[in-house]
Amino acid sequence: MHLTSTGRELADNDGVRVKPSAPAPIEDWVEEERPTTVVARTTKVAAKAPYALPGDVAAEIRRAFVGTAYMREKMVFTLTRAAEAYDRHRYEEALRLGRIVADAVPGVGPVRELTGLAAYRAERWSMAKIHLRAHFAVTADPEHLPLVMDCERANRHYRAVEKTFAELEASEPVAEVLTEGRIVMGATLADQGKFAEAIDLLTRAGGTKQLRNPSYRHVRLWYALADVFDRAGDVGAARELFARVVLAEPEAYDAAARLAELGPTNAPKNRRRRVTPVSKKKLDF
Repeated sequence: MHLTSTGRELADNDGVRVKPSAPAPIEDWVEEERPTTVVARTTKVAAKAPYALPGDVAAEIRRAFVGTAYMREKMVFTLTRAAEAYDRHRYEEALRLGRIVADAVPGVGPVRELTGLAAYRAERWSMAKIHLRAHFAVTADPEHLPLVMDCERANRHYRAVEKTFAELEASEPVAEVLTEGRIVMGATLADQGKFAEAIDLLTRAGGTKQLRNPSYRHVRLWYALADVFDRAGDVGAARELFARVVLAEPEAYDAAARLAELGPTNAPKNRRRRVTPVSKKKLDF
């Protein structure tokens, strides 16, 4: 079967119509070989472990809660979220979630502790005082009484600070907790302009001891006493104690900046520790 085109034909320069020429033949295809192996992904996203409460805390909540099994597990889950928020420094969220559980199980110490610490970090002084005092009433552990004192100090309830400090001393706490209480009490006295009493309290606590290897509480005492000396106008004593803090812990608080404000000083150097006890050294006569 023959087909005839009826479309327009091409015209050359002389006006003569010519039929279009056939297209050029297609060139030979060249096959290109490509690698067929797929590179496997070696990096895998590590599965994030779910946050979980300590087993004894969860069990204590389950025992104390009065209600359905569903609500009991919901309380455990809510406190888990509160603890995770606290670890991530989201203190307002931790406080909001902790209060829900604290209202449901007010007699569980860890719940009161977490809620009080979250309130303290969020600077909700009155709320922090309530929950931390409840933690002490439930557990008889005076660990957080210095924070209660600090909350009372922030609210300028100085008589309440003194009463809580007496309660702390009567509970016979460990040295670190007692030192924290003395620091808060010294700062409270300084707030009232009683610098001599504050200096005497911190000095009797060991605030002027020169130690080769000071612990954290000794550095805290040095800084607190230096602050009181600075506020009292004794620049020399403040400079010496700030220098001692910087020598022991260069990054501690703002001691380096405050020392620079007070002017240069020769920081006291600790003596080298003896490797061999004196009694066991060989003496040459």
